[in-house]
Amino acid sequence: MVEEVISITFMRHGRSRADDEQVHEGRYDSPLTAVGREQVNRRARQWLEHGVHFNTIVASTLARARESAEIVGRILQVPVDLDPDWMEMDNGPLAGLSFAEAQKLYPRPAFRNPYEGLAGSGESEWDLQSRAARAMQRLVRRGPGQYLVVSHGGILNAAMRHVVSAPLPLNGQGIWFEFGDTGYYEAVYAPAKHQWLLKSHIYC
Repeated sequence: MVEEVISITFMRHGRSRADDEQVHEGRYDSPLTAVGREQVNRRARQWLEHGVHFNTIVASTLARARESAEIVGRILQVPVDLDPDWMEMDNGPLAGLSFAEAQKLYPRPAFRNPYEGLAGSGESEWDLQSRAARAMQRLVRRGPGQYLVVSHGGILNAAMRHVVSAPLPLNGQGIWFEFGDTGYYEAVYAPAKHQWLLKSHIYC
């Protein structure tokens, strides 16, 4: 009997305008740049050439991830489902601020506990981790298949920590997963064993 598994590829979006503007992104809804669109096109065509198939693409509703997902979906002929739980961490008043301005208006505290919202009104680390777990549960409940998640570095890190049962990061400490533009991790979940296998990582 062949074991039924759920294959998930977690991909970060292509380069966005906020990357060029050098500002805090988070919920700042900046679009892809021309470079970002080309990055996504290249990634999708690599998958097409290698016969990679997805049953469904699940994407964040933010423009940079949604457009990335739509490009891949168009090239691979795969439907795209939008899920707001895959949006980037809510960074409250930091969204769209330059790094210097943000540090002046909302200086980073020496310590921020995991229950405390980012810059006051943003999400806490527990908010983000809980949302990632909820998104992962909904994805797994789709059943056996091959899925592509197109999202953002922060929430994808939270999802990967969920996969490996890693603790929350505090003040930059802990485990981090590197996602460059269109970088991705491949994971396979065997529901009958509750067993995860990390297969590969492409940084960008």
